Amino acid sequence: MLIMGVASLPLVIFTSIFTGAVSAVQAAYQFQNYVPMRYLGTAVGKAVIIELGPVLTGLVVAGRVGASIAAELGTMKVTEQIDALETMALDPIRFLAVPRFIAGVVMLPVLTIFANFVAIMGALFVAILFIDISSYTFLNGLKLFFDLRDLFGGLLKAGVFGAIIAIVGCYHGLKTTGGAEGVGLSTTRAVVYSSVLILIADYVVAHIFFG
Repeated sequence: MLIMGVASLPLVIFTSIFTGAVSAVQAAYQFQNYVPMRYLGTAVGKAVIIELGPVLTGLVVAGRVGASIAAELGTMKVTEQIDALETMALDPIRFLAVPRFIAGVVMLPVLTIFANFVAIMGALFVAILFIDISSYTFLNGLKLFFDLRDLFGGLLKAGVFGAIIAIVGCYHGLKTTGGAEGVGLSTTRAVVYSSVLILIADYVVAHIFFG
């Protein structure tokens, strides 16, 4: 949890600030002459909580942690450390994979909560400084159509993404063969497959939960 969650927090916060900022700019551009600006907070809040927060957090963590899991377990595999665990009657899945799976499922929603908050604050900052909207107008729009279902749906997505990152990273790490080159290939595959599966799971969960 420390490695997957706390250590990923600075990168998630940095990404979320600009995610919220660009969301505010793009929403304001789309609203011009069509939608009252008092709904800017509504649009940003919905986009961040339902979609941008969970998905971008998942992709960032997949790149950082998914690669780390695959590289760590891959190195253990090619250096026969996993064989040594089996010799000592320790199940590698239970000893190495399960803790990472639990950490992913627990910490991705926590990271997503931070990402949502920071992204909305970034959007608020841009709205006040560059779009000339008061904080009251923005926050009132944010509260106007707020629905706990949206928040829980986003956190459910994040939990699924955390499971995907852990499972894919562990699978490719434990299947590594071929020395250092194999570790590199496993790391690349873990990141690519995790990212693709996150996008697929995003659609599936959204279709089931919001469809």
